[in-house]
Amino acid sequence: MAAGLAERSCLELSAAARGPPRRFQEVVFSPPGTAPLPAGRYGDSAGGFCYQESAQLAAATRNRFVRWTTSGDTVELVEESLDVNLLNNAVRLHIQGCPFLPGGVHLCEVQNHLVVLLITGQTVHRLLLPHPARMYRSELITESQMQSVFTDVGKINFRDPSNYYVIPSVPGLASNSVASAAWLSSEGEALFALPSASGGIFVLKLPPHDVPGMVSVVELKQSSVMQRFLTGWMPTAIRGDCGPSDLPISLSVHCLDHDAFLFALCQDHKLRMWSYKDQMCLMVADLLEFMPVSRDLRLAAGTGHRLRLAFSQSLGLYLGVYMHAPKRGQFCVFQLVSTESNRYSLDHISSLFSSQETLVDFALTSSEIWALWHNEENQTVVKYINFEQNVAGQWNQVFVQPLPEEEVTVRHDQDPRETYLEYLFMPGRFTNAAIQKALQIFSQGTERHIDLTWDELKKEVTLAVENEFQGSVTEYECSLEEFWQLQVEFWSKFYACCLQYQEALSRPLALHLNPYSNMVCLLKKGSLSFLVPCSLVDHLYLLSNEHLLTEDDAAIFDDLEMSRDVVCLVQCLRLIGESISMEMAFIMEMACSRLQPPEKAAEQILEDLIANDTENVMEDIHSKLQEIRNPIHAIGVLIREMDYETDADMERAHHLNMRMNLTQLYSSGTAVNVVCWGICKIATIRFLICRDLLVLQQLLLRLGDPMVLGGGQLFQSQQDLLHRTSPLLLSYYLIRWASQCLASDVPVDTLESNLQHLSVLELADTTAVTPHKLVSGPQTIVELFFQEVARKHIISRLFSQPNTSLAETSLNWPHLITAIVADFLPLLWPSNPGFLFPECLMGSCQYTQLQEYIRLLQPWCHVNMGSCCFMMGRCYLVMGEGHKALDCFCQAASEVGREEFLDRLIQPEEGEMVSTPRLQYYNKVLRLLDMVGLPELVIQLATLAIMESADDWRSQATLRTCIFKHHLDLGHNSEAYVALTQNPDPSRQLDCLRQLVVVLCERSQLQDLVEFPYVNLHNEVVGIIESHARAVDLMTHNYYELLYAFHIYRHNYRKAGTVMFEYGMRLGREVRTLRGLQKQGNCFLAAINCLRLIRPEYAWIVQPASGAVYERPGASPKRSHDGECTAVPTTHQIEILELEDLERECVLARIRLTLVQYDLSTAAVAGNSTPEETVALLVRAGLFDTAITLCQTFKLPLTPIFEGLAFNATDEAWRLLSSYLERYPSQNSLYHRCVINKLLAHGIPLPNWLINSYKKVDAAELLRLYLNYDLLEEAVDLVLEYVDAVLGKGHRYFGIEFPLSATAPMVWLPYTAIDQLLQALRESTTNHYNVVLYQKLHDKMEDYQQKVSVATRDHLYRRN
Repeated sequence: MAAGLAERSCLELSAAARGPPRRFQEVVFSPPGTAPLPAGRYGDSAGGFCYQESAQLAAATRNRFVRWTTSGDTVELVEESLDVNLLNNAVRLHIQGCPFLPGGVHLCEVQNHLVVLLITGQTVHRLLLPHPARMYRSELITESQMQSVFTDVGKINFRDPSNYYVIPSVPGLASNSVASAAWLSSEGEALFALPSASGGIFVLKLPPHDVPGMVSVVELKQSSVMQRFLTGWMPTAIRGDCGPSDLPISLSVHCLDHDAFLFALCQDHKLRMWSYKDQMCLMVADLLEFMPVSRDLRLAAGTGHRLRLAFSQSLGLYLGVYMHAPKRGQFCVFQLVSTESNRYSLDHISSLFSSQETLVDFALTSSEIWALWHNEENQTVVKYINFEQNVAGQWNQVFVQPLPEEEVTVRHDQDPRETYLEYLFMPGRFTNAAIQKALQIFSQGTERHIDLTWDELKKEVTLAVENEFQGSVTEYECSLEEFWQLQVEFWSKFYACCLQYQEALSRPLALHLNPYSNMVCLLKKGSLSFLVPCSLVDHLYLLSNEHLLTEDDAAIFDDLEMSRDVVCLVQCLRLIGESISMEMAFIMEMACSRLQPPEKAAEQILEDLIANDTENVMEDIHSKLQEIRNPIHAIGVLIREMDYETDADMERAHHLNMRMNLTQLYSSGTAVNVVCWGICKIATIRFLICRDLLVLQQLLLRLGDPMVLGGGQLFQSQQDLLHRTSPLLLSYYLIRWASQCLASDVPVDTLESNLQHLSVLELADTTAVTPHKLVSGPQTIVELFFQEVARKHIISRLFSQPNTSLAETSLNWPHLITAIVADFLPLLWPSNPGFLFPECLMGSCQYTQLQEYIRLLQPWCHVNMGSCCFMMGRCYLVMGEGHKALDCFCQAASEVGREEFLDRLIQPEEGEMVSTPRLQYYNKVLRLLDMVGLPELVIQLATLAIMESADDWRSQATLRTCIFKHHLDLGHNSEAYVALTQNPDPSRQLDCLRQLVVVLCERSQLQDLVEFPYVNLHNEVVGIIESHARAVDLMTHNYYELLYAFHIYRHNYRKAGTVMFEYGMRLGREVRTLRGLQKQGNCFLAAINCLRLIRPEYAWIVQPASGAVYERPGASPKRSHDGECTAVPTTHQIEILELEDLERECVLARIRLTLVQYDLSTAAVAGNSTPEETVALLVRAGLFDTAITLCQTFKLPLTPIFEGLAFNATDEAWRLLSSYLERYPSQNSLYHRCVINKLLAHGIPLPNWLINSYKKVDAAELLRLYLNYDLLEEAVDLVLEYVDAVLGKGHRYFGIEFPLSATAPMVWLPYTAIDQLLQALRESTTNHYNVVLYQKLHDKMEDYQQKVSVATRDHLYRRN
């Protein structure tokens, strides 16, 4: 392997913003006493500041830094973090009329504050901001976002005189130098060092922010004398002049405990070191001694020189000097050395030469120089060198982010709009800001496009270009070719505009180097990018030919011959790659996209290369191949270096240590972008390497020369390598595609639905699936995966290894970013057993992307095939293609038990019955299909699963139940019945049967229910229907009628009659309404019909005792008055009902109905009334004929009817009563007596017809009734008439056939009653009328006695 990362090239990774432009807090300040200077006086500049503890794992400032850019009188300050998304982290400060000096922004860290020192052409400023360590305790930082130090910048009082000062106009700033320096003293004073117009350095000192005081000004002179004035300046004549040759052009400060060394690199090529405390120049060094000098250079002013400092606790202070000369430059590195007598000198460490024209910036560490140039073509060049180890002076390249292609090739079969949009909005190509600026220019400023999202921006661009295009088309008709050409013209015009702004915004202004974490950044106008070490393979492939030829072979592999072989092999690949045209490259792209074999595409490319080889490239390649001793081995080494396939799944994430604050490490949007863009860059480079390698292997196969193949290498070995390279190419193609594929924004309801599905699959708790809301800018699916899943796995893995340097508390950016990428690629690698990436896409509802991922993967990757099928099934399910989903789920079943994801899927729940793995899998899928609502698919899958469960009756029962349920839901009644009968579990069978009955009843599909054969289930069905019939409301459910039909269908008439009789009885008890009584009558008629169909000797039914049958299941127990449960009777009285009984009940029901129809108010009591109660109700209602019918049916006395009529004193009622008395004679004149008794009891005079009628029947009883009610006069009249009738006068009126006569039968009188009457009259002598009556009756009786005596004698005489 490579010796180390130190001497490799680096890649630039841009954190290109796809979200809306950053929102800046705007602050404007106009310093009093200043005249506006031209805004373009100084060029744009940039810089950065890193916190001292930014590399400490437990610090609040970990991975945080501040970057700034100046332009005119505006400075933009942005605080960045690699761990959290900082809120309010950008401020734009306008100091009106005061352009900033280049590099005129300095930040200093003190205990509680971050101090910003600003230097403009006229003023100096101090801003005090809260230190992050004071705002947050590091161990509490677990949120994904937090406030920046700039949050409250708007509250700062910029007009406070203690925080700004106007630079004195005499002598003023030097016009031909922009150098400056600023620092804080140990006492908290703010000091600003500036070159003066007179050629020296003056230092302004602001007192500490919390201590009142005056601003002091100090001027440093070459004579080592310092003169201090609190206010004003001494005249030049007193001070003595300094020539412009020693004017500082670059200033730097090194702070000590109570002093500061001020280093000035001057126009005279000398470096001067001043002690601020001792007020003297401590050292002057002529730097021309360290470089080849010409006379012209010595006489010329050194305006392009630069100075940088680097301090190390162990090594001391290093000085880096860039000496500028025409067409060349030189870096010199010195170490400051002090002697005992406080004298200082420079120890020359290294001199490094560079031919680049324009140095923009450089940075120094104690071992490296990083430099940024613009070359003659105005392109950015970044290089670095380790000046301690690199003796040869060989600079390491940094492969900067290239600008997008100048032109977009649109083929005639492509839509120009789609092609340009795809190219413009491909992640990593153009920033949102560049496209928005281009849009504003292209739209000619008609609209301001601010804060547009990526999708909104895409729509606005389309609209703007289409509007311009439509406005320019003047012809009504044009050919398709002309139309296509016009589209290309307008889109290319807009594209050129975007390219212009992208170039301007991506031009680096400075380097930012963090000495604590060794992180290097390029600072640009609108963004920043990070420089990361390049892997060995990429390093070799990307190096230019001259560098590759000088590459130290020993630094690559321990085996020198192998190193040379690999270098020669890479040179061959470079020759192939440089010869491949866009059309040839497109062949491979299309082959991968269309799932065609890459080997075939490589063969086609090789043929095209040979056909178009005008520069003898093939010959060069052939000669290079001759230099490779063992090409098969070299290719194998290269493949191994690029292959990330692992034998076992990487460990799943452990819980990140909260105390070490790892939960948010590298989780900010910036860090996520950088890591994932690194993955994309690597995948892009490796794809090209694999493509070129495939072409080279095809060439080797075509050559077939044993010498070329390395002395008798087998053809088979070459074929094997070819088949190893092809999946490698496809893997990198897939990872590159995923790195550029944007994730979809997902509605919350979709996320919630997805979470429900995952909970059914019991995947919702795994680390791979957490509902994700997209950030402001659209993420790629790889960024989504890294942020949500992979980062936790990687960080956990890196920091869980106790014996590695990564576990130290100090973070090293080059090592960490390399380790993170190296651990991230295996998680994305398609042929690894881990399945976290597709699982994350599923959990985040990225179904379209997941489908495309699996489409690109399936033809060639044979790992996780079942898991991929399952994922594809999930996608089809969401897209509404259920049958395709089922096919995928069934295909996945064959891999259950072989793949990690499917094994996790089938883990049984606690307490769940464990069956075979495949059955557990089917069970999960069935649950999912059930939740989605696809019963047909559930049935199909369950039927398939039954075949797998031949020996498992419990699983069979579960699956049969499932099939039954869904057939029933679909209305497949016959199929549901069949599934029910095949269920091997009796309890489940009974449950299904119960459900079948209920559901078919609710659907009114009673014919099916009745006609099913129910083999061996007859009694169960009857029991279920009976229990439901007795448990539910009678008027809303027709279970009794169903049961009746069930028995009738089976010719079981007695049971049918029993059912209807019970139904009718319950209707009377529970449904006391007109409708209930109507149904009751019909029920009894149906019961009668049933019994009439049976032979008479069997025409009977059994009825349990009243109340027992109708206890409802599940009803609360009956309680006594004291709350105790009453005992349930254990025995039932059995009652046999015959046909006559049913007929009587039917009559009663019909009469009740008649009553209720006549008087609806009686419904509540009539429904369950006895015959006697019904008679009373009928009498009360005046339905006397009906009442008589009821009495006759049930052999009841008619007394209540006559009594009822007796109260009705209408003529009609008397006539009816008279008619009834005649029609319905009773024994002993019972009905007459009861009527008269009632009338007399209520003091109602008896009508003559009634008296006459009763006289005929029973005059004696009438007399007794008169006596009972003390009606003496009526009694006397009756006796008198009765006596006359006996004697022959009106005897027919009393029903006496033969009056008193010697020849007639004997007659009699009620003597007892008459005696009682006489006695009553005798006792009431006070009443004169009664005395008269007594006398009259007495006389009559005396007369009667005489006649009776005569008649008796005559009779006796006759007998004798």
